[in-house]
Amino acid sequence: MGRFFIETTSGQVATHGQLLEAGLIADGDDAPTLPWHPVPGSADATTLWHAVMRKKTKGVFIGTLVLRHGDHHASLLADGWEEITMDELRLPVAAEHR
Repeated sequence: MGRFFIETTSGQVATHGQLLEAGLIADGDDAPTLPWHPVPGSADATTLWHAVMRKKTKGVFIGTLVLRHGDHHASLLADGWEEITMDELRLPVAAEHR
């Protein structure tokens, strides 16, 4: 899968490749501009072993990457974080309709 990014105002999550395809990242750029923010975690993470999590706090969405089914994963869920499903991991809506 690779690197993940969260749109801080909507909570939408996308991969680096999806943002590149949508034209939100120029070829060779490491990251898009705000309001997109990198989700901390390993650049070679897969959703088989890792969960992309988000939480709205102080009016913005934040994200993190965590190993599935571990104590930390359970702790985040108990603290109000939500796991991003594969259906939610997609191109930005505006880019899908261009």
